[in-house]
Formats: sequence, C-alpha cells, structure tokens
Amino acid sequence: MFDFNALSTEKKEELHQLLLQCANNFGGKNFFLQLLEELRESNSHPLISRHQDFLSDFGTIRWGKVIFNDKIQLIEQIRTSKRETANILPLADEKNYKRILNVIRTLEPMTFSVRPNLREAGEGFDFKAFDTIDEKTIHLNPIFEALFFSSVESVKKVLNYKV
Repeated sequence: MFDFNALSTEKKEELHQLLLQCANNFGGKNFFLQLLEELRESNSHPLISRHQDFLSDFGTIRWGKVIFNDKIQLIEQIRTSKRETANILPLADEKNYKRILNVIRTLEPMTFSVRPNLREAGEGFDFKAFDTIDEKTIHLNPIFEALFFSSVESVKKVLNYKV
C-alpha cells in the first residue's frame, strides 16, 4: 500500500474518511476488517475467481468479468514500483506500457460491488479499480488497493487514524 506515514495530513484524513465510510456501509470497522482477513486467507488471489465473486461469512464482493492471474501480478508489480508517483500509467515509450494499458482497459469499465450479508448492517458500496484523472493520469483506487492488495494492518492503521 501507499506509505501512509509519508502522506500529508489532508491526504491521510481523506483516505481515513473514504475507508471509514466503506466500513460503515459494510456494517462497521470489525466486519470490514474481518472481510479483509477472509480475503487474505483465500488459497488463491480472490480476483481470479471463475465466478467473478468472493463469498464471505460477512458479505459478498462481485465484479463483471474473469480476471487472469498475470493481470493481478502486474497490478502488484505496478503498485509496489510506483510508490513515489500515484500515476500508474507509464510513458508510451516505456517497456510495460502496452501491458499496463491492457490491464487498465480490462479493469476500468468494471464496477466492484461489496454487500454485507445482513441488510440491516449497511447498504454496502461500489467502486472502480482505477481513478482516471485525465488521459495520461490514472491512479489505483484506494478502496481497490485496500480490499485486494494491502495488508490488514495497513488498512486498520488508516481506519484508526486520528489527527
């Protein structure tokens, strides 16, 4: 995940509010963190599910199409190598440009839906994998990164952040 300690106070607060809103819409911090723990405990990466969903004791996550393991590995590589800059789209002459552009084109139209099992726990939330700023600037969505790639401890740190 992004280096939370290196972020500005405003960015930390913004990220905290975003993840807290997601957690509250899922039934609270504890249910949200337990969902993350179940995601981390799955045998293979949850995004490569043939059924395009992840079923948990606490809720479900659904998306629109099958995602292959090579795309997951590339996203992991991108997110760890792009720590200093949030833009994941490289320059057109860089080596991985076409592969990264392919991943973006594949995942960008998809919407991920997270719903708790108990309707009274919350309404759930939807998100995209990427945030498109302009045609040359694309960021990894922090919710996508928190759910599928970041450690539970990192997400817990963001959720418990106090100014």
